[in-house]
Amino acid sequence: MMRTPSSCVTALTLCAAMAALPALAGPVEMPNRKPGLWEIKVSPGPQMPAMTMQQCTDATTDKDMSSTFSPMAKEMCAKQDMQKTATGLTIDSTCTVSGITSTSHTEIVGDFNSAYTVKVSTKGDGKIPDSVTMMEAKWMGACKADQKPGDIVMPGGIKMNIKDMQAMKGARPKQ
Repeated sequence: MMRTPSSCVTALTLCAAMAALPALAGPVEMPNRKPGLWEIKVSPGPQMPAMTMQQCTDATTDKDMSSTFSPMAKEMCAKQDMQKTATGLTIDSTCTVSGITSTSHTEIVGDFNSAYTVKVSTKGDGKIPDSVTMMEAKWMGACKADQKPGDIVMPGGIKMNIKDMQAMKGARPKQ
């Protein structure tokens, strides 16, 4: 499969966004989100349209996400530095996907009980354009009757569960 610069931008943007999820563990721990249904709007900038997804979470879901995405982030990211700030958290990272390196600065603001925002500013190594990705998450209440913790509902009604993603992590291609 041939990767285009736009697919690399997409992959780097998603890596940066995943690195900003409340599940990411590090020297500074991010708080767990309030259990229930979260709506997350991701606006990757002019290169891609915004998308809104929903995630049903409980006390263990964020920890499950950490065990799924942290190993991938550690493999792809030479640097991940998380710091507490007066308004939330910042994460500075340097990651490489398909031979393309980017440096990201992430600002996270919110209470993880009702809403939080994530701003990821990414600078490419000249092979991809610089970008700013925004994530806005808000707590919607209890999960829907047909949802279980770990369910993620993507645009178009595509539903997946974090447990399925964990099972697939051994099948991901090597860089």
